[in-house]
Amino acid sequence: MQMKSAAAGVSPLARAVRVSAYGMSVVAVFSFFVNLLVLVSPIYMQQVYDRVLTTHHLDTLAYLSLFTVVCLIFLALFDATRSYALSRIGRWWDETLRADVMHAALFHSRVSGKLATGALNDLQTVRAFVGSPNILPFFDAPWMPLFLLIIAAIHPMLGLIGLGGGVILFALAVANDLGTRKAMLTTSERSMRMSNFTGTSMRHADVVHAMGMFHAVVDRINRLSLEISEVTQKASDRTALISAITKAVRIGIQVAILGIGAFFVTRNEITAGGMIAASIILGRALTPVEQALGAWKSFSSARISYRRLNAMLMQAPALEERTALPAPSGNLSLENVVYALPGRQRPILRNIDFRVPAGTVIAVVGPSASGKSTLCKLLVGSWSPSAGNVRLDGADIARMDRTQIGRYIGYMPQSIELFGGTIRDNIARLGDATDEEVIEAAKIAGCHEMILAMKSDYDTDIGEAGSYLSGGQRQRIALARAVLRKPRLVVLDEPNSNLDNEGEIKLADTLKELKDSGATVVIVSHRSLLFTHVDAIAVLRDGVLEKFGPRDQVLAELNAQARAPRPPAPAVRSVQG
Repeated sequence: MQMKSAAAGVSPLARAVRVSAYGMSVVAVFSFFVNLLVLVSPIYMQQVYDRVLTTHHLDTLAYLSLFTVVCLIFLALFDATRSYALSRIGRWWDETLRADVMHAALFHSRVSGKLATGALNDLQTVRAFVGSPNILPFFDAPWMPLFLLIIAAIHPMLGLIGLGGGVILFALAVANDLGTRKAMLTTSERSMRMSNFTGTSMRHADVVHAMGMFHAVVDRINRLSLEISEVTQKASDRTALISAITKAVRIGIQVAILGIGAFFVTRNEITAGGMIAASIILGRALTPVEQALGAWKSFSSARISYRRLNAMLMQAPALEERTALPAPSGNLSLENVVYALPGRQRPILRNIDFRVPAGTVIAVVGPSASGKSTLCKLLVGSWSPSAGNVRLDGADIARMDRTQIGRYIGYMPQSIELFGGTIRDNIARLGDATDEEVIEAAKIAGCHEMILAMKSDYDTDIGEAGSYLSGGQRQRIALARAVLRKPRLVVLDEPNSNLDNEGEIKLADTLKELKDSGATVVIVSHRSLLFTHVDAIAVLRDGVLEKFGPRDQVLAELNAQARAPRPPAPAVRSVQG
């Protein structure tokens, strides 16, 4: 069963919000009891001032103290329970959305060519805010009117003072949001740019070192860091100023409550205990606003990450449950395929149309930038055509369930990417392939002996992205990964670019074995050694299928074209004429 992505215009994030609403309602209920039990302290003090000190009844003090202790125990339990609930909601968000976010990030990376490396970080930012105490002030703030009503019940004038203070603090919070929102967005975007640039520099450490680019890289990182620091500093200064003003206003209002309350005490309009209780209750009423300012940075970061995640998830196609199709035999057909990059009008490929039966080996040739690698991505379903269809046994390969069809497709891109781990992990496609299947794939790819010669044979750690291997070794292991379980469609993009003569001979043997097994093989190459087992050749030029047909026929046409006399070049006249 497949996960659901952005189907019917509903983002997985929006669904997560709806599903977690029940958990959040539980937190809200416990927040009600927490805020209700907070009143125990001012009530206790009021009763002590107004009853115990005036009557000297120690039994009343004992009962009040016992009742207060019991209430404080429940306060601690309810407060801890809502924190536990938030922690589990945050974890649920992470576990529920991780697969959807990874799917959307991989889709975005495939389609746009830009690595969406920050997607999981965005999810962690949202999860951290949802599951942390930073969100609690937003649950406590709605109870401010209740506290103000209680203060007003003690004396209407004190209630008005409290209301005025609340309005001032709310205005300060809004000013803080408006003043820092743009800065936080800019900081987030520039931080992502710096992270991506740093990651690229690390991946190309050899280039940086060999060509003396270290100081240039550091200078660029310093510039990006300085830009982030300047924007962040301005936002932090603004928040610090507003926080200081907020704190001063809160304390000032509490002092005003005490001062004016004392005036009313002298006029016997309220009791001394009522005055103290009003001051404590007001402090509790205004505290969430002050706490929210302290948590505003994490809230703003979570809001930016949420919007960025939501936009990315909405762009990803829906992953729906599909009927399991039978294993393909390898019949491949392209029906007037057109492909253009998003936002570009000129297509990379135009009206590509051909059909080949299962068991056919096709060589795709053509000059650079003719669209060969793009065609490979379309053949394996990594990219979807802008128009037309790529079909495997009649089914649109771009819309097929990747979990079902993936094991029947082998793909070796021009740029080899291996995963950190062992050789076995990579050949097994990080899955549950048996040892026999892994070794068979290595033998088909002609790298079994090469692997046995390594320190820990198939359990050798190859480093991050295969950094411990040579280019030829990475290419041969990637070939073994592509032929795991003898797929029905194998697409190899420049599979011999890093191979020596011995490696090319073994690659030719691999093509023969795949052909004998009935697989359809598409190979991009210009070296004639591999053409021995090729049945047909497709010639691409400027995104158009210029020639397609049996190997010998196309080679003869290409040779004749190469021998044909070229028109004489126009005479070059000197400046002097």
